[in-house]
Amino acid sequence: MPPLVTYFYRVYGLTLASNSVVPGLPREDAQFEHPDIVLSFGSEPDWVREATSLPRRIDHPRPQGPERGDSGFTLTSFGAGEFFQLAYADGTRFVVDRAATRLWGTCPPSLTIEDLVTYLLGPIMGFVLRRRGILSLHASAVCIAAQAVVLCGESAAGKSTTAAALACAGVPVLAEDISPIRGENDTLYVEPGYPRVCLWPDAVEKLFGAPEALPQLTPTWEKRFLPLDGIRARFEPERRPLGAIYLLAPRTAEAPRIENLGKREALLQLVQNTYMNWLLDRTQRAAELDALARIVERIPVRSIVPHSDPARVGALSDFIIKDAERLLGEQALAGAGSGR
Repeated sequence: MPPLVTYFYRVYGLTLASNSVVPGLPREDAQFEHPDIVLSFGSEPDWVREATSLPRRIDHPRPQGPERGDSGFTLTSFGAGEFFQLAYADGTRFVVDRAATRLWGTCPPSLTIEDLVTYLLGPIMGFVLRRRGILSLHASAVCIAAQAVVLCGESAAGKSTTAAALACAGVPVLAEDISPIRGENDTLYVEPGYPRVCLWPDAVEKLFGAPEALPQLTPTWEKRFLPLDGIRARFEPERRPLGAIYLLAPRTAEAPRIENLGKREALLQLVQNTYMNWLLDRTQRAAELDALARIVERIPVRSIVPHSDPARVGALSDFIIKDAERLLGEQALAGAGSGR
């Protein structure tokens, strides 16, 4: 019997060792002796069979929504919260242990590995980050002036479309949909995601002239992706210090424009824009509120109002670049003046 092949990856600041190729993730040349997560696809390993034989409890049924991702799954816990299963209506299932160090996924024959990975890189890794206590914003992030600029907003606010427009303007993309924030040596960093921006066909048409101008994410789904391969757009593979957060407001005809936010309002809006915040218990919610309050104290959070015509996303991206460069430049001068 031939030896098992292991593939190594990095995503969201975590290292993965997988028994299968993960489409959309660039492989690492180095082998990780102690990866953060051991990932497997296909037939159930022994630990999954043992996990799912334990007493079970349905924790959170999620209604189906328009987006494949943070919707349409049922979360089941096994034992005393020792293992968790996220099961989708289309038959896709993932099982993860309490510490989020082992992860297994499978899908029915009608779906493909690309379908499985679409779930993996979105809600499943979002759940993993939650289990590991890593604060994550439901946001895209780009790199301006060597710092992370985060774009938050409700579903359909235009986070990914704006990130894609910024990428087309030469701005490297750091993360798409999930932006994990970690602190080290008194600095907050945004960890890189994966080198793609996922877009609906109407957004592809606005940016590139035709809804079929970009490749499909999977053969079974209409959503497409902009490759961040250095040809048309670039990926930032290294974590970057968090420099600024922009909250995408509802569109109006008098835009684009910036609206300043008080710290309390900024905090309330960020609370609504953390990833999978419906999973939190009271203790976790209090801890997250404290973490967000510290971010608001240190990082500028601004509301940006896009134009009511989505086709003007190019002008919006130019507006963000100019404002962020000015804002981050002022911060650098202030830091130099204070001797930091």
